[in-house]
Amino acid sequence: MPIPTDIATRLNGVRERIADAARRAGRLPSSVTLVAVSKTFPLDAIRAAADAGQIDFGENKVQEGLAKIVASGSVPLRWHLIGHLQGNKARKAAAAFDVIHSIDSIELLKRVDEGARDRQRTVDVLIQVDLAGEATKHGAPEAEVPAIIDTAMSCSGARLVGLMVLPPAVDDAQDARAYFTALRTLRDGWVRDGVPSTMLAQLSMGMSHDFEVAVEEGATLVRVGSAIFGERTFQTPD
Repeated sequence: MPIPTDIATRLNGVRERIADAARRAGRLPSSVTLVAVSKTFPLDAIRAAADAGQIDFGENKVQEGLAKIVASGSVPLRWHLIGHLQGNKARKAAAAFDVIHSIDSIELLKRVDEGARDRQRTVDVLIQVDLAGEATKHGAPEAEVPAIIDTAMSCSGARLVGLMVLPPAVDDAQDARAYFTALRTLRDGWVRDGVPSTMLAQLSMGMSHDFEVAVEEGATLVRVGSAIFGERTFQTPD
């Protein structure tokens, strides 16, 4: 896959758009972390982004991510697993990734917790909440989230830090706004009900086509791939 020669320019453009969206919402641009979604792109593209100051990178698949983590060597990057995590790969993911956005069950959370504890490390995790009910996507139904939060309170290897949502694919970014608003509203309600705010401080929402709307609605983590690295030869959510 050809690597765009203007990754640094693209990256700075995305950062500016994030900052503008944050200011429109009365927020500090520094309250939003950009996760550059590098799935399917080679290490040279990651290095180009890292040279431009990017630290956080997102991968969809455990094996691809692990290979890049090893290959990146001593470069101080922060790796996010943003795709669906199968239970049989949970321990591997917990041993290498810094953040896992896609916890969708108590059992998966427990496996990640065990894997992190075995390596004597801590991994930040987010619960992926299913707000659309699409059969092709994963996530915990809203009614199951409180039980996952309760389980997280007794974990020591997996540290719950927030929630993630993946809205349906839409042509108009404004059509995704309701899902971002809903996730923020759910978070605020659970905090009012007594969940420690530190456990739900992060909202992972927004991709290349709708991250500005997500920031306006409270996103603290945005997952942006094609706007930085260019179009992929095949399209999957990023």
